[in-house]
Amino acid sequence: MRWLVTGARGMLGADVVAHLCDRDGEHVVALGREQLDVRDPGAVAAALDAHRPDVVVNCAAWTAVDAAEEREPEALAVNGHAVRVLAEACAARSVRLVHVSTDYVFDGTASAPYPEDAPPNPLGAYGRTKLAGERAALAHGHLVVRTAWLYGAHGANFVRTMLRRAAAGEGVAVVTDQVGQPTWSADLAARLVALARVGAPPGVYHGTNAGETTWYGFAREIYAAAGADPALVTPTTSAALGRPAPRPAYSVLGHAGWARAHLPPMRHWREAFRAAWPYLAGAVTASSGGAR
Repeated sequence: MRWLVTGARGMLGADVVAHLCDRDGEHVVALGREQLDVRDPGAVAAALDAHRPDVVVNCAAWTAVDAAEEREPEALAVNGHAVRVLAEACAARSVRLVHVSTDYVFDGTASAPYPEDAPPNPLGAYGRTKLAGERAALAHGHLVVRTAWLYGAHGANFVRTMLRRAAAGEGVAVVTDQVGQPTWSADLAARLVALARVGAPPGVYHGTNAGETTWYGFAREIYAAAGADPALVTPTTSAALGRPAPRPAYSVLGHAGWARAHLPPMRHWREAFRAAWPYLAGAVTASSGGAR
């Protein structure tokens, strides 16, 4: 198959490209934002016509949640309008689009995992812009995969931040009032590829590792894995941190939709974290210029 990955220099995009490059018989074109401005209809059309992919995996996104509160039009241009451009261009060429979305489309007031067909109700600008992108992709018969609490070896993310703090022996206050599913980007990358390869029906899928924890609980797991004292992680609340953008208090996503694609749900987050550990520890050591 021929693949085109947008946002290919980001955390998830890099893992999608790596996964495809490890597979025989796959041809992958990796385009970062320097190579393709997904907001530009002419550039998108030219890229599709030049590379003629069977599948586009859209990992391009505005991910600065707090900044979106003050710069919503800019976030919407990437997370909403650009997805419509991609969706329309792919549909016109019979190319499948796999678009990545987020748990932020929900308000976090649930007490049980959100099913794929739960009504969205975003709390803030980031969620609103991502919901616009979902609707654009679905309107043209494509695949939407919501994820949450994503971490990996590439780019800035919660795990890498905690590992740096742990390596320095620093304490950190982490919220106990947000519950979700830590999700390894490499696991999600493999699942995005699998969805397209099996010809999954259009619609929404929830791409998160199974189980649940709080950010506080996850931080303690990270410190312990790094050989640091988990007691250095202390509990706090979202209100105490005072972040500009509201966060869903409950971000646990249900996985019943995978049955439509004849694929099992993703593995438990703890199992994934153990598998990810060698890559995560190595990435942090490399970025810091060696162990301290």
